Amino acid sequence: MSAPDELAVFAQRARAFLDENATRRVTQDTAWGEGPDRVPLLEQSDPEAERRELTEARAWRQRVFDAGFGWLGGPAAYGGGGRTPEFDEVFRRIENDYEVPGRGFFGIARNMLAPAILRHGTEELKHTFLRPLFRGDLVACQLFSEPGAGSDLAGVRTAARREGDGWRVSGQKVWTSYAHLSQVGELLARTDPSAPKHHGLTMFVLDMEQPGVDVRPLRQMNGGAHFNEVFLTDVYVPDAHRIGAPGTGWHVARTTLTSERGAVGSGESTLTADYVDRLDALLRHVGGTAEPRHRDALAAAYVAGRILALVNEQAGLQDNPGPLGSVVKLLFSRQLERVANTAADFLGDRILADTGEWGTFAWSDFLLSAPGLRIAGGTDEIMLNILGESVLGLPREPRPREDR
Repeated sequence: MSAPDELAVFAQRARAFLDENATRRVTQDTAWGEGPDRVPLLEQSDPEAERRELTEARAWRQRVFDAGFGWLGGPAAYGGGGRTPEFDEVFRRIENDYEVPGRGFFGIARNMLAPAILRHGTEELKHTFLRPLFRGDLVACQLFSEPGAGSDLAGVRTAARREGDGWRVSGQKVWTSYAHLSQVGELLARTDPSAPKHHGLTMFVLDMEQPGVDVRPLRQMNGGAHFNEVFLTDVYVPDAHRIGAPGTGWHVARTTLTSERGAVGSGESTLTADYVDRLDALLRHVGGTAEPRHRDALAAAYVAGRILALVNEQAGLQDNPGPLGSVVKLLFSRQLERVANTAADFLGDRILADTGEWGTFAWSDFLLSAPGLRIAGGTDEIMLNILGESVLGLPREPRPREDR
């Protein structure tokens, strides 16, 4: 832990940098019916706008990094600040007070691929990728899930076979966020089909811009295409881009997944608080404040949001949140589900059909997007199994014979 006075001095320096380079957010109270009424959860920008947003976000992250605020808790040898994660958390909270491009494009790079490389990668791999990942030079995606494996991550069928100084990879991945914008991907592939399924896997850093990588958008029920499926056909990966020893891919994946679970809900406390504020305004508009069950539902959403913020803050102070990452992920996805269901209860039929009434049917986008966050970062059911078995010591669920 860092001394409070050291963090206070750092916070002053961070605010001075942000005051000079960005504009402070101004909270404006708008009356019901003013401004846009969308309640987006998974933003669905058109391709041109998305590319423009990425360019702006990359330029901002590079400016932040070059000023010494980009990776404060990372080792100095690889481009980090040599401090503790507390400093990153302090900067993140302060940055939230300013109008700056979002961090979403780089979440997978910073919170999933980078921790795997830092813990399991060679020195060459660390020096090659860590600084660009944290500086915003590279957008990354996670190539784990497959069409036939469901939540069984170890059921990977994408195959990598040795070829000279590298590997040839063929297979298919699915539900891949940002694959269409990524320069690199964290690829889990089966390198030894004769080994038990958890022991025949190897992790790689894949060049997403080479021949043989085919990225196709997946249309969702909210009308957007936030995710992709990725087809790999005889794609070459140099052995120098292997993360960990051959056959240790499952251990590398666990490092990534632990970081991912915390990252899915990390930094979203302000976002969920905004949704609760909008629920409050919605309840007043529909005249439901006199109904005790509606007031109780709104109060429950507020309390759950505060709990998420406090747990999130605690997780942000740790290098490796461990099981706390699963807790954050569960709290976040359940809060989104709570908000969506509460809005639907307030609105009734008005969330199902667009009558032109401001601020009502607009909630349908949120309602259709929220289930996706129960899957992202590992399903809620997987999170419960992890906490039950690894933290509480409850008996493991029965495993298939091949998994024993």
